[in-house]
Amino acid sequence: MSSLDGRILVTGGAGFIGSALVWALNQRGHADIVVTDFLGADEKWKNLVPLKFADYVDAADFRRHLAQNATVFGKFSAVFHLGACSATTEKNAAYLADNNYGYTKELATWSLAQGARFIYASSAATYGDGTQGMDDRSDDLSRLRPLNMYGYSKHMFDLHAQRMGWLSRIVGVKYFNVFGPNEDHKGDMRSLVNKAYQQILATGRVQLFKSHKPEFKDGEQMRDFLYVKDAVEMTLHFATPAGAAGGLYNLGSGEANTWLTLTRAIFSALGREPQIEFIDMPGVLRGKYQYYTKADISRLRASGYSRPVTVLAEAVRDYVQNHLVPGKRLGE
Repeated sequence: MSSLDGRILVTGGAGFIGSALVWALNQRGHADIVVTDFLGADEKWKNLVPLKFADYVDAADFRRHLAQNATVFGKFSAVFHLGACSATTEKNAAYLADNNYGYTKELATWSLAQGARFIYASSAATYGDGTQGMDDRSDDLSRLRPLNMYGYSKHMFDLHAQRMGWLSRIVGVKYFNVFGPNEDHKGDMRSLVNKAYQQILATGRVQLFKSHKPEFKDGEQMRDFLYVKDAVEMTLHFATPAGAAGGLYNLGSGEANTWLTLTRAIFSALGREPQIEFIDMPGVLRGKYQYYTKADISRLRASGYSRPVTVLAEAVRDYVQNHLVPGKRLGE
């Protein structure tokens, strides 16, 4: 039986990947969904407008009520815990530890107690600079050295889940560089596609960071770029009978592409000639910058996920032409 057959909780459901997940659930005919999030002064609430769901609860209220009464919101078949502070530049370590680690512990404990399928967002940031590999098949999590507190807060829960023996029963997904519609509210944390589109509209050109490592030419730093529509398909896979495995899984395209390849695809989608300018990388980023990421998704494939990943140029074209240019969110 699918974990999607009953009531579904999506934390962070107004956010980028969370709202895309609700949209994908709606596409499958699911609307008995409870959405939680922190709606601040940004415009991420707009992501919710075209979506169908049963209830919205403020994340702090949800957490408080759950602590007082575990059954107050009823029974859920699946919990997608995507709510987190995802700013890799966030400096408040106590806040990150509580929000990304403490809250996840509480939700996982509650989900397991009531027999709900628990799928949570870990992060590729747990891999740090990649020198220890980006292999989700190794059980030696203690070897990893995240570069920022965001990555470490995610890593703390992965370690906790392993210590508790939960990883055979729950799934942690490690998203690589996800881009696509519904990310407008993310400010500096938006993808290059979103930022570059705005730059092209304003100036006709795109600025990329120079490389500060001789083995990488300017613009040839590499990333595993994953379209959000693929990211949510991969995530939902783990709530189906076919994806009933537990553990940590890389979610990426399985390819490394350069920033130049990505940027040229954006210009191409707009029917423009590329105009690219290289600028110095801020000093604050240099020691924490990843020059190469590529997800090994063989474990995802072995779990039964067989859909092809959208080719980067096609994903960029869909995002630019069907969402950025007309200003349309998912579901509009």
